[in-house]
Amino acid sequence: MGQGQKNRSKILYGAVILVFFLVFFNLSLGWGEPEEKQTVQIVFFGDSSYGNIRDESAIPEQVGRLSGKTVFNAAFGGTSASRQDRGQRLDRSFDSLSLAALSKAICFEDYGVQNTIRPTQDITWYFVETVKKLQGIDFSGVETIIIGHGLNDYYSGVSLESDKDPMDEYTFAGALRSSLTALKQVNPSARIVLLTPTYNWLTAGRQTCEEFDGGGGFLEAYVEKEIQVAAEMDVEVIDLYHDFFPHESWEDWMLYTEDGLHPNEAGRAWIAEKIADYLEGEIE
Repeated sequence: MGQGQKNRSKILYGAVILVFFLVFFNLSLGWGEPEEKQTVQIVFFGDSSYGNIRDESAIPEQVGRLSGKTVFNAAFGGTSASRQDRGQRLDRSFDSLSLAALSKAICFEDYGVQNTIRPTQDITWYFVETVKKLQGIDFSGVETIIIGHGLNDYYSGVSLESDKDPMDEYTFAGALRSSLTALKQVNPSARIVLLTPTYNWLTAGRQTCEEFDGGGGFLEAYVEKEIQVAAEMDVEVIDLYHDFFPHESWEDWMLYTEDGLHPNEAGRAWIAEKIADYLEGEIE
């Protein structure tokens, strides 16, 4: 066998090994072709308050039941509206699943970055399957998009606004503006409803959200900024912060939350009822 033939054989052998590796790697991660396009009436985006509980007591599930609408839960625990990794490592699970990143993926129908995430924590067990199903949603047929973000932006100390760039996705307001712009481009007729964070408590440090500043201000500042952006972008907002969870005494955190932050079963039921009533026009 000549040297040229040997080289061609090596190249062919290497190509076969590469194809085998890619197929095996793809299957082992659970990634594959996205599911067939399906139409749902409501899509939820958000953080752990909406994403981590995925049984019948989950807020999106209850909203679907109360409203009689089909719902897809695209909320991911630990994520924020904004991007936070300025190193541009978009395969970082939480950044690639931020609202800013997801809205772009939906707009351009390109989930390449999201398909590279590697679930490494218990709370991310549902990430792979949810991303796969999200790719199969026909957003042109979605009636209502509901967005529940803000707490992780607040706790991470993300800046509220950029003086230089109102669309800066590394700020809370910029990420909201950028995301809403992308989602409106996908479906201009969809009803978009923002959900402000609820009042919450840091039980470990015995501080309320009126006392803890993560670097970007108190939680109410994020709530007010979200309400402001909703008005700017002509979308709706449900205020779950003011006059919702009682907080006259410290012990009130036990009424509707599991840990001062995540809603318990009673809290999830109350939030779901509030959303369903709002969607039906029973409350403003």
